[in-house]
Amino acid sequence: MVWGNGMSDEILRVENLHVSVDDTRILNGLNLTINRGEIHVVMGRNGAGKSTLASVIMGHPAFEVTEGAIFYMGTNIEEMSVFERARAGMFLSFQYPAVIPGVQVGTFLKKSVQSVRDEELKGRAFRKELNAAMATLEMQKSVLSRYVNDGFSGGEKKRLEILQMLLLKPTLALLDETDSGLDIDALRIVAKGINSVAPEAGCLIITHYQRLLDHVEPHFVHVIIDGVIAESGGPELALKLEKQGYEWLENPAEA
Repeated sequence: MVWGNGMSDEILRVENLHVSVDDTRILNGLNLTINRGEIHVVMGRNGAGKSTLASVIMGHPAFEVTEGAIFYMGTNIEEMSVFERARAGMFLSFQYPAVIPGVQVGTFLKKSVQSVRDEELKGRAFRKELNAAMATLEMQKSVLSRYVNDGFSGGEKKRLEILQMLLLKPTLALLDETDSGLDIDALRIVAKGINSVAPEAGCLIITHYQRLLDHVEPHFVHVIIDGVIAESGGPELALKLEKQGYEWLENPAEA
C-alpha cells in the first residue's frame, strides 16, 4: 500500500459517500474531512446513519459502498480489509464491545498491540506502557487477569475500549457512542483517555448526548439527517440540539 505524500495534516476525507445494506440506502452523498488534531462529533437521531459511517470507514463488510470514496492519509482505502485498516492506524471503539470468554485481558491487549506494530513487543517496555495507560484511566491491575468483558459493567467495558486505544496509538480514532451508559465518573475518565490521544490523531465521536462535550471539546459538530450532513458548527450546535432537538433541521420552513 502506497500512502499519500504526507505533506498535509489531512487524515480522513469522505467524498460523496453512498452506502446501502440489504438494498436499503443509509448514507446518501456524505462528505467529511478530518485533519490531525481535530475532534469531530457526529449527532443525529437513531437510524440516521451515524454508526454506519464509522463502520464503513473501518471497512465493515456488511455495508456496500455504492458511490463515492474514503481516503485515509491521502489514499483510497476501498480495497483494504478491516485488519489492514487497523494496522494502518485506524481504531473503532464499539458501542457494544464483545465478550471473549477464556481470553485474559492482559493477553488480549498484548496480542492486539503486537498485531499492529512491526517491531517485536518487548515485555518490560510493554508493561511500563500498559501501567501508564491504566493509571490514566484509573484502572486496577486485577482487570488484566479477568476474561475480556466477561461480567464487566458498562463502564468497565468502555474503559477497556479506551485502554486499547491508548495502547494502539491510532492515527484515526472512531468512537461509536463510547459515552452511552456511563455515570459521571466513568464519563470523566473515558474523556481523559480521548483527550490524551486527540492531539496527535483525528477523532470522530458519535454520540446522542451533549454531556460528553462537557469533558471533550470538539472542533466541529455535525448533524446527520437522511444520510447526509445537514448542519455543521462548533460546540454551540450540540447545545442547541440538546435544547431544541432535531425538528428545526428536519423541517427548516417551520423553524
